[in-house]
Amino acid sequence: QGKFTLLGDTRTDGSFLVHHFLSFYLRAGCKVCFVALLQSFSHYNIVAQKLGVSLAAAKERGQLVFLEGLKSCLDLLFGEEEEQSGQPSPLQFISESASDLKALFDFVRMSLTPTSSDSWKGPVLLVDDLSVLLSLGARPVAVLDFIHYCRVAVCSQLKGNIVVLVHSNEDSEDEENELVVNSLCHHSDLILWVEGLATGFCKDVHGQIKIIRRASLELTAEQDLVQIYQYKIQDKNVTFFARGLSAAVL
Repeated sequence: QGKFTLLGDTRTDGSFLVHHFLSFYLRAGCKVCFVALLQSFSHYNIVAQKLGVSLAAAKERGQLVFLEGLKSCLDLLFGEEEEQSGQPSPLQFISESASDLKALFDFVRMSLTPTSSDSWKGPVLLVDDLSVLLSLGARPVAVLDFIHYCRVAVCSQLKGNIVVLVHSNEDSEDEENELVVNSLCHHSDLILWVEGLATGFCKDVHGQIKIIRRASLELTAEQDLVQIYQYKIQDKNVTFFARGLSAAVL
């Protein structure tokens, strides 16, 4: 509890980690606020069903609060957004000159603040993917402020967890995105970084994952623990193995 997990990907798609954490926390009985900026609800629901979880059922029983970013953006841009119970749209910054994400933070805080009837184990904020906020016009400082306030509200006050996905590319000239990624790396308790193989595409090895456990955040003299595995994505699960030890090689 109270941990901030950063998911990153370079030269590959790390969204399988988002699907894992979403189904994992729902099965664990946690209250989940999912800020989905990359795909539609039906996409996440189809993948979740393969993993044995129904997002529609979780929404109905109040366990999952789902913000469908794609739909909200279109509604805002074309003026079809209806204010719910007098509250502005969480992505209100798109149509305003100020690029602060206060409305989005208020949405997260209201979604995860427990009520007297809640019996969920703990709150979880899941964001897929944070880089999209920059593409929509938010400033890097606003994005980092949003994450900072979410960490205070969710991790410190509510003793919950935050999982955030970001895209990165060493060759990219997107300095704003790299600034956000580097800043988040310094604040994360756990980093799961997925990379495509330097040698290119392989049928039996889809990439490698670097797991960094940040011991230095706890002000101890220990060094960060780094583990590197390779993986292969299958229909309903992912196989991990030490580098060079895939079934195809052995």
